[in-house]
Amino acid sequence: MKGIQSSRKLLAFALALALCGGVAGFAVAHTSQGAGAHVHATLKIADPSEGASKTGFAPIVNQVLPNVVNISSSKVVRTPNQIGEGMQMDPLFRQFFGHGFGNLPDVPKERRERSLGSGVIVSPEGYVLTNNHVVEGATDIKVTLSDKREIKAEIVGSDPKTDVAVLKLQGSNFPAITLGDSSKVQVGDYALAIGDPFGVGETVTMGIVSAKGRGNLGIEDYEDFIQTDAPINPGNSGGALINDRGELVGINTAILSHGSGGNEGIGFAIPVNLARQVMNQILDHGKVTRGYLGVVVQPISPAMAKALGQSEAKGALVGDVSPKGPAQAAGVERGDIILDLNGKSMNDANELRNTVSMMPPGETVKLKISRNGGLRDLSVKLGELPASKEEARNEKEGASKEALEGVSVENLDADTAKELGLPASAKGVVVTGIDPSSPKADSGLRKGDVIQEVNHQPVRNVAEFEQAMRKAGKEDALLLVNRAGTTLFIAA
Repeated sequence: MKGIQSSRKLLAFALALALCGGVAGFAVAHTSQGAGAHVHATLKIADPSEGASKTGFAPIVNQVLPNVVNISSSKVVRTPNQIGEGMQMDPLFRQFFGHGFGNLPDVPKERRERSLGSGVIVSPEGYVLTNNHVVEGATDIKVTLSDKREIKAEIVGSDPKTDVAVLKLQGSNFPAITLGDSSKVQVGDYALAIGDPFGVGETVTMGIVSAKGRGNLGIEDYEDFIQTDAPINPGNSGGALINDRGELVGINTAILSHGSGGNEGIGFAIPVNLARQVMNQILDHGKVTRGYLGVVVQPISPAMAKALGQSEAKGALVGDVSPKGPAQAAGVERGDIILDLNGKSMNDANELRNTVSMMPPGETVKLKISRNGGLRDLSVKLGELPASKEEARNEKEGASKEALEGVSVENLDADTAKELGLPASAKGVVVTGIDPSSPKADSGLRKGDVIQEVNHQPVRNVAEFEQAMRKAGKEDALLLVNRAGTTLFIAA
């Protein structure tokens, strides 16, 4: 089970992570990295002519239950002796026991952490798809089948960015699930969740598909969730989400609950098509490699679309372009709106990000962009996504002047720029305060943001900023903001 928080709604969400499996629908030979062994995964293709019985789902459930397994993993965690790190450093203890007290041995303590989850057998050769968080760091993994057999498993590979892991069971001739096509799932379709909640044993719950393409939830790095109201509870992590034909369409991964940790009718599953792509890369290369476009994109709000002169709030707005990256080399500029990729419409930034991430490095893609009201076609050769780096941002209080209603700004000097992680030569005005009761509090501006443009007009100081805002009038202005070295657009 995993917990998340949404600061925007001030809700504490308890996330129960679960697993299921999803792989390709054809036989293909794979070589796992490091093992040097040539393995073969045989996957069954879904037959859409098969359907649920009119008397209920019992025939479908009986068919699928042998494919879903219980996963028990454990790992040893070392923790330092608290006496050595706490009491030894306390001056009061040193006063009574002398400095020799500090020479007590720092004896490490060991404890074993255990995790329960679920998984799905996706090939007769014994490949199992599950969540990364169920087996992450595990030194011992035991899988229990529906016939009560207990089998050891090894981790073939995992991808924390999507929370997918692939296991291999010892043995062969395992019952494998049939893989569906999650792109054909529709809102309102029946959905059955199968797993082992609370460790009580195999359990089946029913609901419908409530939504598709859920993202920006902060659960995983790459999100394209199927949302369902089929009850999913702690221990379902890695469990199967199936349709009314018994085909695997998703991997039960998370629930949202208001602090209770239990099901409240909002559960999320990784689409099987995404899980299948991740698994194939793990089997082919031993890891997941992702395409890299080299842009920072953001969603377009209705207010931002109006400021940009767009009729619809669709597409992905380029807030920043990575220096010497693939997009810059192809001519993509900050402020461009990416409308489609290879002829497929990109409804928002999350869809573009997910689409590019599943493309191989080196592939050339065609982008249709909107720039200053005109349309352009650009070809970009994707690079390989580099390792992500955490960016820190320091904020500085100071005297300020108010330019936007409820927003205080001041001139950006070299010292402040350095504290904010910007070059000393950076120009603009820094946001030093936002009145929470102001309408601009919901604009997306943050304290520490550096406003560098207003309606595409550069501003170098407070005077220029105020002049540009007066020119904008009562309409929301399109602000170019530099946040810890990355630029983005905000309508305020």
